Amino acid sequence: MSKELTHFIGGKHVKGTSGRFGDVFNPTTGELTGKVPLVSQAEMQAAIANAADAFPGWAATSPLARARVMFRFKELVEKHMDEVALLVSNEHGKVHSDAKGSVQRGLEVVEFACGIPHLLKGEYSEGVARGIDLYSMRQPLGVVAGITPFNFPAMVPMWMFAVAIACGNTFILKPSEKDPSCPLRLAELMLEAGAPPGVLNVVNGDKVAVDTLLTDPRVQAVSFVGSTPIARYVYATAAAHGKRVQAMGGAKNHMIVLPDADLDQATDALIGAAYGSAGERCMAVSVAVPVGKKTADALIERLTPRVRALKVGPSTAPDSEMGPLVTREHLEKVKGYVDLGVKEGAKLVVDGRSLKLQGYEKGHFMGGCLFDEVRPEMRIYREEIFGPVLSVVRAGDFEEAVRLPTEHEFGNGVAIFTRDGDAARDFASRVQVGMVGVNVPIPVPLAFHTFGGWKNSAFGDTNQHGPEGVRFYTKIKTVTSRWPTGIRAGADFNIPTMR
Repeated sequence: MSKELTHFIGGKHVKGTSGRFGDVFNPTTGELTGKVPLVSQAEMQAAIANAADAFPGWAATSPLARARVMFRFKELVEKHMDEVALLVSNEHGKVHSDAKGSVQRGLEVVEFACGIPHLLKGEYSEGVARGIDLYSMRQPLGVVAGITPFNFPAMVPMWMFAVAIACGNTFILKPSEKDPSCPLRLAELMLEAGAPPGVLNVVNGDKVAVDTLLTDPRVQAVSFVGSTPIARYVYATAAAHGKRVQAMGGAKNHMIVLPDADLDQATDALIGAAYGSAGERCMAVSVAVPVGKKTADALIERLTPRVRALKVGPSTAPDSEMGPLVTREHLEKVKGYVDLGVKEGAKLVVDGRSLKLQGYEKGHFMGGCLFDEVRPEMRIYREEIFGPVLSVVRAGDFEEAVRLPTEHEFGNGVAIFTRDGDAARDFASRVQVGMVGVNVPIPVPLAFHTFGGWKNSAFGDTNQHGPEGVRFYTKIKTVTSRWPTGIRAGADFNIPTMR
């Protein structure tokens, strides 16, 4: 039996009034579990007005008081960790352990935001001229918005709203309509933690909701994570309406394996990074680049039995290594890419398309797929598949291995596995990708650094969380101050100089 979900506006659950709904499924069973309301433009405008009304009071709240709300929110999410993770598993399909890990990675940004009193400190210069002091301060923007993807319904929202709210903004979250229950629960916990009504609002919707956020003049900044075509649209539209934008797009993350690498370690890394979360991660490794024929043959020999032996099962089963894909439509899309790879001439070493689980025949399952002899001109190499498909592109030498990720249109993440420190240092310096791992397959920075890619993986000038997140969600004000000293120099019609 399906349930009707709501929005969360002004500290209350609010029923949708547009008459439009989206379907929410359990990917493990394929069953319809809920109907999510899709807002009208008028509903979204009312939510923006609510957030705008809440802004002055929240902005006037001291950074220390805002930090204490974040501390309480962190404690509440930790208290309800299993519940929150189960919401992720039931609507996205991540196995439970991976879902808990994603919630924890979101909480790391909440922990970072707890330091907001220190992070908002400005600069001060005393006596820059006779009797004149100069100082700066960071102040919140106002109403800001986040548009988040289906693959991380807890982590990515916390990456955005934790920093934004700690900085003194009010926030409108437009989550994916595929898995909306977790964001709604987070909003409840934020209210319980002491955030005033209207500080965090969750509004469900589709393009109508997105376009309203991108064009309404009361929304000062927009953060987005999703596909590159939509990221480009969000960036262009919001920027044209005078907003700050950080828009994270697609990826095609490579993992370079040099001849001196520990191949067992590299194989373990590839299995987890390519097939964890069914490959539905923007930081998933989808391309392995072994250098030299001997390395490639040995890597394929190790990968093949491991991919065939993947434990694919229900997201809540404790021994499942890989769960289902998020929707039936996405499952068919990924299978279509595998069909295309075969047609393009790549060698399909492991074919997971026909996997069926007894008792879960309607679930959105497929097994891991492994391609060898993939070439750069193939679409399965150029395009983001976002599923459990690993392509092996054989490189003749180190220079080709550097060139492949550098020349790809996406530049989100890349990794190199080697024992050679000089080669690793040279690679990290030269490769044109935003996040680099050295013997680390998924180089997602910790919360006190910043997350973001290059090229067609990111649009805008600032990245997610870390110090860049604080800069994105604040505007700087500089004050030049002089108090009367009993000296009058008369009017000066020249540009001010400090002497």
